[in-house]
Amino acid sequence: MSRLKDEWHREIDIVINKMKTEIDEIKTKHEDILKKHLDEVLQTQSFIKQTLVALREMEKSTEISPTIEYRSNVEMLSKHLDKICITMPTFIPKPIDRTKLFSMFGVITPLSTTKEENVLSLNQSIASIRELLDEPELVATIQTGYGYLRSVTCLNENSIWTSRETSDIKCFDVEGTLLKTIKTRSGEWLRDIAVDSNGDLLYCDWGNRTVCRVKNGRIEELIILQGWRPSKLCISNFGDILVSMTSINETQSKVICYSFATEKQTIQYDDKGKPLYSGNSYPKYITENRNHDICVADSEARAVVVVNQVGKLQFRYVGHPSFTKKNPFLPRGITTDSQSRILTTDSDNHCIHILDKKGQFLRYIDNCDLNYPFGLCVDKNDNLFVCEHFKGNVQKIKYSI
Repeated sequence: MSRLKDEWHREIDIVINKMKTEIDEIKTKHEDILKKHLDEVLQTQSFIKQTLVALREMEKSTEISPTIEYRSNVEMLSKHLDKICITMPTFIPKPIDRTKLFSMFGVITPLSTTKEENVLSLNQSIASIRELLDEPELVATIQTGYGYLRSVTCLNENSIWTSRETSDIKCFDVEGTLLKTIKTRSGEWLRDIAVDSNGDLLYCDWGNRTVCRVKNGRIEELIILQGWRPSKLCISNFGDILVSMTSINETQSKVICYSFATEKQTIQYDDKGKPLYSGNSYPKYITENRNHDICVADSEARAVVVVNQVGKLQFRYVGHPSFTKKNPFLPRGITTDSQSRILTTDSDNHCIHILDKKGQFLRYIDNCDLNYPFGLCVDKNDNLFVCEHFKGNVQKIKYSI
């Protein structure tokens, strides 16, 4: 209902702006007509004054020839000016078809209360509730063959896309076999990758300020930014595209939600008008939780910033006190799982923090010999895939059951 209301307001604003433009055009047109008419009146007035002066001079003169040759201009002057009639614009409202109007808003079903027998099969219980393992397990190591690995996203249960600080995007199966390589259209270093519900690959091109989609082997530009550069992206639960971005002068950061290429929502400031994210070129990894909270890992601010679906700040997570974690909290990649838990890498401490949806610390994943973890993602079975930045490996980790 809220989304429909927002769309309705946007449509009304478009109509109002169009009407304002038409009124301005009418005013300009009428103003030009009146100015032209005024000029004609002033010219006629000047001619009359000149005629009166000439008549007075003839009256005082003793010469008779000017009087004999004089021809009256009264008839000409009486017909010289047209009459200007101005009709003010009138707004003619169209009748509102209430049936169509109600159909656009939809209906609300009545409240109902029913009793259901509380019987769940063992498989249903396991599928709906995944508990954290006491000791996460390293399942596999996928060697990509290149360093400075930054991002990973799941294509399906058996394959992943990876990207690094080059124009290459590589797809591997879970056994580590290279399946496909794609190069960005611009040849520039891309910032992030994601897979939409159709299985198409999307990526952020920092150099030419675009978000592109790879569909059937062809690259198309979905979003072209003006004055901003795309940093990170993800696909929302509604299929929208969430993009974190930085201004060209690297002083501001924000998140924009797009429906296809249409901007739906901008998230930049809190309730007090203060920036939610640090203003710099450092990447802001982004994901959406199952409860529609938007989670951003802001490495320069050393915080995970979580807002709800209307952009209201819910909490900031700045790390968890630990005797074993010597370095300050440095979040990089971020993802969420089927239980709405938030997982974020802590690069300088070589571990992963797991939080609940309210930002409460649950545990670390720090027993799998991770080395400078960056981007991460989970598949539909909550298997975790983590990029090791310098080694160029993707570690597959089982952390829940």
